[in-house]
Amino acid sequence: MSRTLILAAAVTIGLGLATGAGAQTAPATSTPTTVAKHPHNAASETQRNVNQQTRIDNGLKSGQLNTREAGKLERGQQKIDKTEQRAMRNGSLSASERAHIQKEQNAESKAVYNQKHDTQTGNPNSRSAQRMQADVQRNVNQQQRIHNGVSNGSLTNHETSRMEGRQAHGDREEANAARNGRVGKYEQGRIRHADNRDSRRIYRQKHDHQHRRGG
Repeated sequence: MSRTLILAAAVTIGLGLATGAGAQTAPATSTPTTVAKHPHNAASETQRNVNQQTRIDNGLKSGQLNTREAGKLERGQQKIDKTEQRAMRNGSLSASERAHIQKEQNAESKAVYNQKHDTQTGNPNSRSAQRMQADVQRNVNQQQRIHNGVSNGSLTNHETSRMEGRQAHGDREEANAARNGRVGKYEQGRIRHADNRDSRRIYRQKHDHQHRRGG
């Protein structure tokens, strides 16, 4: 074999190795793009709603929270739900919107802790406290259903926005009822009526033809 043919063969082999190495490293550069496509998913925010409402419910059941304190905390939850409603109304959730929601949730988390660890206590066996417990437990259930819908894709951001708006309305009704430290039978009846209506809406939204595609 001539020297010219040997050099040509070496160049060909070298180019083949370079091409193979490039092919091996290409997938590594594509991974971050895929991960960053939908970095701000609403599921983390809806899960936080479930957690906060559960802490309020536990505080009522343990006597760490009285009815009036729980009402104040529901006012805070109303604010968060309204913020989520506005943020997801256009079908997306930006990094700045998510940061704003988390700021409100962190403030509410501190409020729950402070109310549960102050000198005020409640009587979990009183009729008023038990009515409030039932109402807050319903909040936990509704928020869990919303979160499940977000997680499994049966609720879009548009739909989640509407559902959180309804949850904000329910939180406001509970806060107003508990403002004087007592939830009456007729007040609870009005709250339950609204909760039943919202429950049906959650079911319909989760079982329609709209499905979540990310974000």
